Amino acid sequence: MKILLRRKKPGMPPMPLWLQGTFELGQAALLSALVVLLPLVGVWFANGFTDREFSSLARLGGQAWLLIHGVPLSLSLPAGELGAAPSTGLLSLLPLGLSLIPFFLSWRAGRRLARASYTDQLWQALLGALGTYALLGAAAAYFSSTDGVRISVTAGALLPLIAAGAGLIVGARIEAGSWVRLIGMDLTDWIARTSQHSRWAGSYLWSALRAGVVGIVAALGLSAVLLVVALALNWATIAAVYQRLDAGIIGGAVLTVVELGLMPNFVVWTLGWASGAGFSMGTGSIISPLETTVGPLPAVPVLAALPAGGMEYGYVALLIPVAAGILAGWWFLREGENHFDEWLSIKIRARWFTAPVSTLVLGAIVGLVSGVLAAAAGWLSQGSLGVGRFVGLGPDPLWLGLWVAAEVGVGVVIGYAVGPWLEREPKQVREPALKA
Repeated sequence: MKILLRRKKPGMPPMPLWLQGTFELGQAALLSALVVLLPLVGVWFANGFTDREFSSLARLGGQAWLLIHGVPLSLSLPAGELGAAPSTGLLSLLPLGLSLIPFFLSWRAGRRLARASYTDQLWQALLGALGTYALLGAAAAYFSSTDGVRISVTAGALLPLIAAGAGLIVGARIEAGSWVRLIGMDLTDWIARTSQHSRWAGSYLWSALRAGVVGIVAALGLSAVLLVVALALNWATIAAVYQRLDAGIIGGAVLTVVELGLMPNFVVWTLGWASGAGFSMGTGSIISPLETTVGPLPAVPVLAALPAGGMEYGYVALLIPVAAGILAGWWFLREGENHFDEWLSIKIRARWFTAPVSTLVLGAIVGLVSGVLAAAAGWLSQGSLGVGRFVGLGPDPLWLGLWVAAEVGVGVVIGYAVGPWLEREPKQVREPALKA
């Protein structure tokens, strides 16, 4: 049975799945490259580059395309540009906002490939699609390398497959509607053959995992609100930096696009600040509610929103991950899958003991999940500009994960304990009976 039937013209055989996968993801690679290249073309036409060779522009576009896919660039600057001696560094700051471009283009390709595939044949389309993307990435890394910018061909072939592969799988899953139609394996039937205790344990852990996702999503959402507030309060200073740069319309637009592409990174950095773990803006710097030590910063307008001076009320920001944990704990209560508490109540007939223990265990599990996801987000958002002291930007993933795990865990305990009070229905006032 097909995942979804597609219309075919009479008398024409359908396109082979591997060839359709090649075409779909090749199209996604081309469109994402054009989106990255167009701003550079604008700067080129505005005489923003000293090197007017079109080949140099094409190599710069290839380097930018690889960078938004997470491929690090090894920089080698000659003597005299940053000091007396030559300098080398690794440009590895991944603009997460721009990385969404190949992800959503691949998501669209995944949906189209799912429509054209039988349940047991989708792998052919995926193999052709990912193979094409790997070849294009390797070619971009080979032809974009220069004496000043070295790119690993292996990294160029493999790292772009992360965003493209994730987009393909998510798009195909959404189009198929279920994993059964996508991969041909009935997970529901497999679960039904397990024991009742296994199903209870599985549903408990699955709900706890989803509660951990709720916790980190809520923490990132509240951090995004805090970032927007900081940008609004410092809007005049940001505008003044734009005026001092005097980059022109095209230069200002390109700078704004880069800043918007880095906004998801800044949201994760804000979570690092709000959690107390802090984040770094270069070697020897730390920015957190507990301590702020930062050196000279580049003239990037959005950096004017960084907290400076005394932060008497900075400790209030520590409540953001706790509030996210409260939402996660309340969500788990509404899910109604606390089978560990039920099992513990059966084994130990002391509710005064089982209720706190099961709630603490729940907080530890959900907090751990949120902490692991926060560490992963911190790892993705950090990076290096490869020059000078700007080689350690963003939060430390380990510390971010530990702080978020602890604070979300505390919030889960509070939310799960207070949740029953929020779930109580208001008492209905009985109307007096009508007299006969």
